[in-house]
Amino acid sequence: MKRLLMLGVVLASGLAASAEFSEVSFDSEDGGRVFANLYGKVYGKGEHAVVLAHGGVFNKESWHAQAVALEARGVQALAIDFRGYGKSGGGKRSKDLYLDVLAAVDYLKAKGASRISILGGSMGGGAVAQAATAVDEDDVHKVVLLAHVPISAPKKMKGDKLFIVTEGDRFAESTRSQFKKAAEPKRLEVLPGNAHAQHIFKTPQAGPLTDLILDFLED
Repeated sequence: MKRLLMLGVVLASGLAASAEFSEVSFDSEDGGRVFANLYGKVYGKGEHAVVLAHGGVFNKESWHAQAVALEARGVQALAIDFRGYGKSGGGKRSKDLYLDVLAAVDYLKAKGASRISILGGSMGGGAVAQAATAVDEDDVHKVVLLAHVPISAPKKMKGDKLFIVTEGDRFAESTRSQFKKAAEPKRLEVLPGNAHAQHIFKTPQAGPLTDLILDFLED
């Protein structure tokens, strides 16, 4: 862990939120270096930890409010920057973003997390979905896909899966298709509106969406 930081935001409730986090880094299997923000009062020793994977126009800082909400429920959060974002980079397989998610899972396992879940939006959701096909059966507890970029073999995804999309999202049809092909256990939630992936957190749906995700992860 390189440093402790504090960042403040305003949650959907209107209350200011601030939480310390530690910037950490770790290697991917193809030689990349992933930087991430780790939230939790006892860094690396939480029972349940969640990897947060951002969309194409976002970064690891974009998950701050959700990471604070997770920490408030006693869940650690590890928000990563994908290769090519922030200080993350390298790796021989530059397009295989899912390797960064797998590296985050391995990092949390090495730090003692007993349950690990993975959550991603849009581009990051596609990486999370692909990572869920590559992990061992017991490596991932819950998988949350927020209007994710579709993958070729959704039926191979492990874990208890929650698919989320707004009814007017351009990925609504592909999300339904991916959901149908995925193995049980699985759940699909279609929200009102047309905001895409993490952009939903900028709308009045932010509170209900956050509660939906937190309740699913705790179930």
